[in-house]
Amino acid sequence: MRLAERRKALGYSQETFAQALGVDRTTVGRWESNKNAPQPPLRPKLAEVLQVDLAELDALVAQPQTPAQESAGTPPSNDYGSGDTEEMIRREFLRAIAVIGTLAPLPADDREALNDAARRGTASDFLSMNGHLWQVYQLARSKRSMRPIVSEQLSSLNRTLTGRSDAQVQPLCSAAGDLFQLAGELAFDSNRYTDATDSYALAASASKEAGAFDLWACALVRHAYVDVYEHRFKEATDVLSAAERVAKRGDSSLATRHWVASVQAEAHAGLGDLTACERALDEAEKVTHLAGPGNNGGWLRFDGSRLAEERGARYVQLGRLDLAERALKAALGQGALAQGQSFRRRGVVLADLAAIGAKRRDPDQVITFGHEALQLARESSSGYVARRLQTLRAEFGPLARDSRVAELGAEIGALSKT
Repeated sequence: MRLAERRKALGYSQETFAQALGVDRTTVGRWESNKNAPQPPLRPKLAEVLQVDLAELDALVAQPQTPAQESAGTPPSNDYGSGDTEEMIRREFLRAIAVIGTLAPLPADDREALNDAARRGTASDFLSMNGHLWQVYQLARSKRSMRPIVSEQLSSLNRTLTGRSDAQVQPLCSAAGDLFQLAGELAFDSNRYTDATDSYALAASASKEAGAFDLWACALVRHAYVDVYEHRFKEATDVLSAAERVAKRGDSSLATRHWVASVQAEAHAGLGDLTACERALDEAEKVTHLAGPGNNGGWLRFDGSRLAEERGARYVQLGRLDLAERALKAALGQGALAQGQSFRRRGVVLADLAAIGAKRRDPDQVITFGHEALQLARESSSGYVARRLQTLRAEFGPLARDSRVAELGAEIGALSKT
């Protein structure tokens, strides 16, 4: 039964259904015509109103495949590493290229570097270029500007794989596991969750084939992150448990297992388990005991520098507002956040501080931090910050009667439509 049929079966008109969810009627219309999908923060409430669980909701709002998508093959399973790996890589590369698309011409220097790598066809060439792309990704204020460049790199790697023997494909699997994690990050930041999940699943499969345990574990962590943002916390903990086991087989000098723990803390907080959350955070903080840097600045960037803000965000989830505010304000005064270098991270911290104001019914705190977070979301075009602001708007409650808060809510709504 599709969304509109379920709504009608429960006796809702589009307008009364929209009122129950706190959205505009036209938003419901776009969902039912498959022009848009409900945002993750709305899904639990949507499932509640429709009297279904989240899995049943996914079936109600799933967008039908186009003939082109159907002819491209079925989506990958969650069985990482099963089946014919080479054929899966080729098929999924073609699919990912179609999803990402080329939105702008590639700079001449980068295009020549990619073409050289494709001609030589060595894994080291691709890994070197991937490292460069991760650096650009971290510095880019607008992540979507990376999409055409990553698309070209995917295309180059796909051309290199075509016609190679199994022995020649294996060394390229690490490059594929690396690159598809970046492709997944771009998809996730653009609110394309299915595409992000597909990319992370392929990254995990390729990394397993290469025997790269840390790369594999990081792909699983990113895969679990989609479940966290969809509020499927139990599913996330299951995937993270697998990531933890894989990370233990990796390089103990790397921060992989500590990053696993930091994301486990978020999943435990979502389940309301304060003890497990703090235990995971304490494990994550052991990253500071590593002798070296512990990260490579690409697919593994965890260094503990975000732990203050992450601890604050976890306390917000758990309703420990005083602890949360102390940690978040400390985070704003540290490193890149204090210097305004990380727009995405600073935007999320500000949104969390605004959320504390909403929980305290303090309109001034909501306005002060909410507007600053909104401005950063506009400047960076970050879907990640925009999603957090959508969650904030859902927490306004009675404060929405304040004209200033209502105006902020309208601006957040307009941001999500752009």
